Amino acid sequence: MNKQELIGLVADTASLSKGDASKAVEAVFDSISSALKKGDEVRLVGFGTFSVSQRKASVGRNPRTGEEMTIKASNQPKFKAGKGLKDAVN
Repeated sequence: MNKQELIGLVADTASLSKGDASKAVEAVFDSISSALKKGDEVRLVGFGTFSVSQRKASVGRNPRTGEEMTIKASNQPKFKAGKGLKDAVN
């Protein structure tokens, strides 16, 4: 399922126009992104938890030349599925 299919499904399920459903889906994505950007965690009980983890700087190798290079530290978004989502899938 891609984003447009998700918007269509939300529109049908919630009896919304596709425009309103698009705004709702975008608002959810933007809200989660801005919370993670601030370093907050987003917990959706029964669905899952969005969080940010810090990845340390490390040394890697360039696959073409084999020379060592440093990989800078970065923040990575993470998602851990909740019990309700796990049960729905299994």
